[in-house]
Amino acid sequence: MSSIKKEILINATSKEIRIALTEDAKLVEFFVESPDQERNVGDIYLGKVGKVMQGIRAAFIDLGFPQDAFLHFSDTNSFGSISSIDDEDSEIEEDEEENDNGTSYGSTENKIRFNPNDLKRNQEVIVQITKEPVGKKGVRVTSKISIPGRYLVLIPFGKKVGMSKKIYQPREKYRLRKIVRSVLPKGFGVIVRTVAANQDEKLILDDLNKLISEWNKIEEKLKTAKAPEILYKDASTTSSVIRDLLKVDISRLVVDSKKIHREIKNYIDNTSPVYSERLELYTGNQPLFDAFKIEKQLNESLNKKVWVKGAGYIVIENTEAMTVIDVNSGKYAKEKEQEINSLNTNIESAKEIVRQIRLRDLGGIIVVDFIDLYEEKSRKKLYEELRKEFRKDRAKVTVLPMSEFGLVQITRQRIRQNILTATSDLCPMCAGTGHIQSRTGFLTEMERWIQRYKGSGESHTLVLKVNPFVYDYLTKGIFSRLTKIKFKYFVRFKAEIENSLALDDFKFYDLKTGKDITTNYNE
Repeated sequence: MSSIKKEILINATSKEIRIALTEDAKLVEFFVESPDQERNVGDIYLGKVGKVMQGIRAAFIDLGFPQDAFLHFSDTNSFGSISSIDDEDSEIEEDEEENDNGTSYGSTENKIRFNPNDLKRNQEVIVQITKEPVGKKGVRVTSKISIPGRYLVLIPFGKKVGMSKKIYQPREKYRLRKIVRSVLPKGFGVIVRTVAANQDEKLILDDLNKLISEWNKIEEKLKTAKAPEILYKDASTTSSVIRDLLKVDISRLVVDSKKIHREIKNYIDNTSPVYSERLELYTGNQPLFDAFKIEKQLNESLNKKVWVKGAGYIVIENTEAMTVIDVNSGKYAKEKEQEINSLNTNIESAKEIVRQIRLRDLGGIIVVDFIDLYEEKSRKKLYEELRKEFRKDRAKVTVLPMSEFGLVQITRQRIRQNILTATSDLCPMCAGTGHIQSRTGFLTEMERWIQRYKGSGESHTLVLKVNPFVYDYLTKGIFSRLTKIKFKYFVRFKAEIENSLALDDFKFYDLKTGKDITTNYNE
């Protein structure tokens, strides 16, 4: 068993469910389930090909969402290929014989296994969502369909039995493979998950039967389905976390809701009774997340600046293209100890950086600017430390050695929206930039608009609408800034408050018609 103490904490309110995974009391993963944050990963759809772009080897699939889903040709399951799933670093190990049904391909299989180069507009295909939408990008999908259970992952039309890399004992691998192959119907593939190790045969077979039953329901629904239409809805966030994260290394699962506690207990009793004693119902007076100091860590995770105990601080900046992290020592290091102090600061910062990346669920390209190290052995030690910390991460991560500029480049699998997007809305005042136009700049821009309006030769009685704070700034004083502008340009208008406007925005309306004429005189 791992020496790290892992716990799952579930806090439920009437509006949302929050799930925290901790390691040695430190928050490392966080999930939110609410009506506004519906989980889509794992859902299976009958989609319709909207556009095929051979130049980027991809197709866009209509699933009925605002944006079409993105299907890269590498995520298609063409005839003869092996299905796989990104699940706990699983690998496909070949059997001595294949589970090939030897029959001709039916209509269902033709919609899953196809030559991507032959895709046509309006063609119906079965796809599964692998990544949530990020920004203006739609969901990402694959035609490599898989249905995860507690112990197994079922792969329709697969031919192999895969085994998790984290099952190390050869004898246990042989036992599990024998159990599955003895009853696995032809035409199906399976991946055996880590939690299946040392489990009773009946529990594994029950899981397989449930998964096959789910697939039969999908095929039955497909007979009358019309694209775009959902064929299968994966488990909720709470259920999927219990299914995927409740393993031997979890010391305790604490829930503060009697209803959810009862649901989880029924699930564990049916699938993993050995874990029943680790489930607890929290009845303390303090809120659960306060008692376990989760709330404080959550608030810190939303800050750009994060302090590292005994090693200065890190600054995390998110952009659309990448995430940039800067490491700062925070205290003066003596010249003769510079390399040692820099290395120690970098190593402690690296641990916190990996935790923050996991907690915030940062994905894509991540660049870390560490404090300069001049000795090769120091750079190598830092690189190995980063790799060791990322072994705790369930996402796929690639780390490159430190460059001569002291930069470490990281790529990390992105599946869902990061914590900042999931728990906050875009600021209506600054549109997410963190900055607004200065008051002087605002007045200058408004005066330029009035100059263009006067230059047009038109004459209307105008209404100026601005944010309440701007209104106070413009109308303050006996001889206010607004009055000065009116006399300067000989223009008639009155000012009104519009709560929905940002601090650096204004609107001009024609008083007589009520029409917004702002854009008529913009540059």
